Amino acid sequence: MNYFMSIFFRLIPLLMGAICFSYGIYVTTLGTALGSGYLVAGHVLISLTAICIALYCTAATIIRQLINRYSSFFKWFLPVLGYAVSLFTVGMGIYYWNLHTINTAYFVSGNIIFGVGLIACCVTTVATSSTRFLFIPANSNKLQPGDKPQGAFSENTAKILIAIPAFCALVGLIRSIVLISAGLSSEYFVAGHVLFGTSLVCASLIALVASVIRQIQNTFTDKERWKWTIFVLILGSINVVLGIGILLVQKTPAWIAPGWVLVGLGFICYSISSKVILLASVWRQTFSLAKRIPLIPITTTLFCLFTAAFLFEAELFNSAFFVPARVMVGLGAVCFTLYSIVSILESGTSGSSE
Repeated sequence: MNYFMSIFFRLIPLLMGAICFSYGIYVTTLGTALGSGYLVAGHVLISLTAICIALYCTAATIIRQLINRYSSFFKWFLPVLGYAVSLFTVGMGIYYWNLHTINTAYFVSGNIIFGVGLIACCVTTVATSSTRFLFIPANSNKLQPGDKPQGAFSENTAKILIAIPAFCALVGLIRSIVLISAGLSSEYFVAGHVLFGTSLVCASLIALVASVIRQIQNTFTDKERWKWTIFVLILGSINVVLGIGILLVQKTPAWIAPGWVLVGLGFICYSISSKVILLASVWRQTFSLAKRIPLIPITTTLFCLFTAAFLFEAELFNSAFFVPARVMVGLGAVCFTLYSIVSILESGTSGSSE
């Protein structure tokens, strides 16, 4: 990879994180005077910065190996940074949802922030799993199926890494089911369904972590080549269909926000699928369209941003569109950050695809 291009791909998640953070601060500041919708949208936008930082850790981990600038310091610093930001975000989510007696907006934003923190933790696990990324092209080109590469993860470490996103998804699903089943008010409905959507994003990251780990361990088989891709696409489609369903049967304007956000989270899953598809398509075989796979997150980015534009217009007639319009902008930023990751993966595995 060209050194200057490596800088560009590392800058993307930082720039998108800066956009989410600054826009979130701006919207939150307006919320002190203009209403609870600003608080929810602002808090969610700020929390999306955690995912961007975690994606930066992933990008830097892989790129530094590709350009031979990966030291022991970065091997430990990048995962620690990602997990620290993730756990801080989870903690802030719990803190905010316990402020529900002050303002119900804090309850909604707190639960969503909690889910975003879980996603960031899963993304950081991708970074941690990628600390031995160079094993993937080496195993694909030089080893036979079943050969054990020296220096790969131990079996216990591999299981723990795959278990982390599974645990995060389970925690999020349990919390979301508790909220939805409580059904005390629209706040529980909104928070529960969006948290459900973030939990499916966590579950989709199981596929990415497992694909990376199993290729590093040289245990990735032809039988599972497309199973992980189908798994992620199903999860993304569940979010999209559920979101559209909520929009079609909405009983109150409060349902508009979770409906659209679920659709956006579904497209986050589709963006994640691009990385799973790439890893599957170039493993021990050539794939002429590998360089086109980064178009998937570009497409999802454009979908989120164009949708946000329509929602901004709809907000002129119905204030219920305010929150999803702003959140869609943040989700578009995350999708574009995922474009940088899949481009880096394509560059790192290009030897297998040429």
